[in-house]
Amino acid sequence: MIPFSVLDLSPITEGGSVAQSLENSRRLALAAEKNGYKRFWLAEHHGMKGIASAATSIVISHVAAATKSIRVGSGGIMLPNHSPLVIAEQFGTLAALYPGRIDLGLGRAPGTDTRTAQALRRNMEASSNNFPNDVVELQALLGPVSEDQKIIAVPGADSNVPIWLLGSSHFSAHLAGMLGLPFAFASHFAPDMLLSALEIYRERFTPSPQLDKPHVMVGVMGVAADTDEEANYLFTSMQQSFVALRRNARGRFPPPVQSMDGLWAPDEKIFVDHAMRYAVVGGPETIRRKIASFVDLTKADELIVSMPIFDMDKRLHSLELFAEAQRSLAAAA
Repeated sequence: MIPFSVLDLSPITEGGSVAQSLENSRRLALAAEKNGYKRFWLAEHHGMKGIASAATSIVISHVAAATKSIRVGSGGIMLPNHSPLVIAEQFGTLAALYPGRIDLGLGRAPGTDTRTAQALRRNMEASSNNFPNDVVELQALLGPVSEDQKIIAVPGADSNVPIWLLGSSHFSAHLAGMLGLPFAFASHFAPDMLLSALEIYRERFTPSPQLDKPHVMVGVMGVAADTDEEANYLFTSMQQSFVALRRNARGRFPPPVQSMDGLWAPDEKIFVDHAMRYAVVGGPETIRRKIASFVDLTKADELIVSMPIFDMDKRLHSLELFAEAQRSLAAAA
């Protein structure tokens, strides 16, 4: 069975605080390391009341400082929000502090609303269109220094931090294949182009100094509990959150409810159910079956799980159950 990793957004729960959310990320990373997860990634989002990982490189350092062996990185840094030099310096610093443990996943979406994106980017159109060039520039800044190189990232140069491309469409699949980079698909919330994007990436892959063959990571929303009923109950927090996102009424991460009846309109239920098409929600046997089916469908090399659970103890238990499922599937393979 393929390795599992964790995607964390440092959720700020209703009644909680940013400090508590960042402490929960630290606790979750420690538990992930103890349970054999390969990576712990944090996502860049801005202006969202329920997400505390906006200053992603700082939160990565917070998590990496608490752990010893698990790889820690970004899932992802939204590169159009930044200059490649700034990201090279940040991740070069992280690589120096935590050698051999830092990943740099890159996305080209803003990770926020239009107005906040304008405040971050200033020139939105140019930044988005320049994404391929920015990736190549960032690769050069993190690689060996050439004789005629005019701009050098210090720290950063010759750190060779592994770069991943993240995406939910064909664009990043094409680019990751062309550049010979590992590719992570955001199937945890954008299922539509999953299989066609993976096919494009694998067909167009060109070996590179970083990677000699295609390497795919796929994402799932995951809620594991002792029973299917409890897991479905816990999952209502994520369902409520997605309804709020559709309504452009972003708030803090809500507690679960006994029923979503009356909390969403029929079209909103269709939207959420579609976005969560590949969600792995259930008790131990159910999640083993769903994981095995999803891995067989995608032929992925790694699985990364986002665990949107309100109660921290339940989130930690879910992490343990997913690790048990991974071990069980590995033993049966």
